[in-house]
Amino acid sequence: MPGGIGRAHAAGSRPVRVPSPRTVLELLKPITWFAPMWAFGCGVVSAGGPAWSSLPVVLLGVLLAGPLVCGMSQAVNDWFDRHVDAINEPDRPIPSGRIPGRWGLGIALAWTALSLAVAAALGAFVFWAAVLGVAIAWAYSAPPVRLKRDGWLSATACAACYEGLPWITGAAIVAAGAPDGRIFALAGLYSLGAVGIMTLNDFKAVEGDARMGIRSLPVQLGTDAAARLACVVMAAPQLVVIALLLTWGRPVHAATVGLLLVVQFGLMLRLLADPRGRAPWYNATGTSLYVLGMLASAFAVAPLVAGAAR
Repeated sequence: MPGGIGRAHAAGSRPVRVPSPRTVLELLKPITWFAPMWAFGCGVVSAGGPAWSSLPVVLLGVLLAGPLVCGMSQAVNDWFDRHVDAINEPDRPIPSGRIPGRWGLGIALAWTALSLAVAAALGAFVFWAAVLGVAIAWAYSAPPVRLKRDGWLSATACAACYEGLPWITGAAIVAAGAPDGRIFALAGLYSLGAVGIMTLNDFKAVEGDARMGIRSLPVQLGTDAAARLACVVMAAPQLVVIALLLTWGRPVHAATVGLLLVVQFGLMLRLLADPRGRAPWYNATGTSLYVLGMLASAFAVAPLVAGAAR
């Protein structure tokens, strides 16, 4: 009995391992924050931009779109993907043991609560947009839904969370309510195009996804067919955006988006020659042109929205 008590005492006195702030930051993947923050900024621009008095609120919205909601989604994904990451990326914080035990789940839950609290302070429309984004993020990764098991659903969910929802949220903060319908149109089209970007992003995990039963589009279609699909899905919405900008009387902005798309076509041809090897390269080059077109479109619609609001 005394020996048992001694062992229990020794076990109870074992120091609790707490992940370092640097490791927690790595779990939240700051490199992924850029896309929703950029889309949020496009939403702000498209609604006419903020007055100086509302700048702190807009900055809080940027924090919500990037470090909070996007960071939360990364923590959720890494927790439920820890077995896949042990194959694809064993040095990630959770499979490597640098975030021990159930700390990964705890961080995901804490970041979820913090995200919703900040969203609630930004108004009802922003709060419910954040609720939708948080719900999609959990449904994407967590069983029993686990949208990421199907490539079509996972790419669509990611595109909505990285592009459409942040864009609409940024516009809603400036408009203090539901944005103009033209803003919804642009956000929806660029979300659709981002499905192609998300498809290319899945190329890095083909082996692990296939072994773990995750049917990403590269796994379902093969990398060559998935790359062709990604190019079509990225290009087609931009053609519609160009047509809309012309219809709305914004020819200079339409020409800007068109020129960016022409350059993307050239990069796509190089991508298709070696989809597996050049997918990361295209995500660093062609995707950059894509998001510049988003900003050009936002500037195009801003005076139209402002005029309609007067």
